[in-house]
Amino acid sequence: YNGSLPNGDRGRRKSRFALYKRPKANGVKPSTVHVISTPQASKAISCKGQHSISYTLSRNQTVVVEYTHDKDTDMFQVGRSTESPIDFVVTDTISGSQNNDETQITQSTISRFACRIVCDRSPPYTARIFAAGFDSSKNIFLGEKAAKWKNPDGHMDGLTTNGVLVMHPKGGFTEESKPGVWREISVCGDVYTLRETRSAQQRGKLVENETNVLEDGSLIDLCGATLLWRTADGLFHTPTQKHIEALRQEINAARPQCPVGLNTLAFPSINRKDVVEEKQPWAYLSCGHVHGYHNWGHRSDTEANERECPMCRTVGPYVPLWLGCEAGFYVDAGPPTHAFTPCGHVCSEKSAKYWSQIPLPHGTHAFHAACPFCATQLSGEHNCIKLIFQGPID
Repeated sequence: YNGSLPNGDRGRRKSRFALYKRPKANGVKPSTVHVISTPQASKAISCKGQHSISYTLSRNQTVVVEYTHDKDTDMFQVGRSTESPIDFVVTDTISGSQNNDETQITQSTISRFACRIVCDRSPPYTARIFAAGFDSSKNIFLGEKAAKWKNPDGHMDGLTTNGVLVMHPKGGFTEESKPGVWREISVCGDVYTLRETRSAQQRGKLVENETNVLEDGSLIDLCGATLLWRTADGLFHTPTQKHIEALRQEINAARPQCPVGLNTLAFPSINRKDVVEEKQPWAYLSCGHVHGYHNWGHRSDTEANERECPMCRTVGPYVPLWLGCEAGFYVDAGPPTHAFTPCGHVCSEKSAKYWSQIPLPHGTHAFHAACPFCATQLSGEHNCIKLIFQGPID
């Protein structure tokens, strides 16, 4: 959260994951199709050590599509499983307001083999996303209850239980970006409108003029975690960790002061992002006035976090401010002037406004904007607020 996982980045469980060209291609592409009437026969085919997708149509009919090696692509798999075919192990995102100790995840809604990304090995290295991943016996199995169908051209396709959703922002991932439309990706990579609820039996409508090619800034939702896809070219134009650190030092060098206590405030260093420090800036999120920590202004005993700003008498949440550390979420390199409400993560104005407009999937049929740094659901008039700092009196 805010640039790293609570227990640290370890092995295949990381907060960010880079895809590189593999030493040897491991991509696959569809080849032979078998229509089988007995379960034993389908097992025999899937035991050949060859990648295959099985579509169970009824108790006595299964269609097995065998996949063959593709020397021109690399495949990367994402899911909750820690089995070896999964390259990137994804855990459920718990919003930042809840600590790990408090929240026991009863059951993850992320699929064990959620999706696969297939990249061309030659320029422009196009990356495509497909629902479902091959398990350790190289199979994808769509049971009787899964949504599946035969397309007019004869090839089989289907959807996974909770689905893999993708949103491409309009205008790429830049200062001018606007939210796009959420779509569902099928097992064979076709694009569909969303189902009525996440796991409904009835598929959406085929969207013929859209593809499963990932673009800079595409969001991939796995029902429990949302991934942001950045391209190498896109990251080249994104601020770096060094740049964010320079912005932090610049804002601290201006010696912002608490307008009441007149003490100098300073954003803590990026590796001290969990402990509230003495000089930490705090803000009233209804008006944006930045203060040092003080213990007055409570409006009632019941609403512990409803405080009255001593500058303008506006009542609202009063929280410590934290600099957003994950550079990949910034759409520009602007100064940190805006805070998300109610979590208090600070970033550039354009980045704050972009993320506060993005409807992220929540549960099985809701969408809401969330802070990209901690996944807290946003609230307040505009989901973010411009901060008002007071400079030194001298």
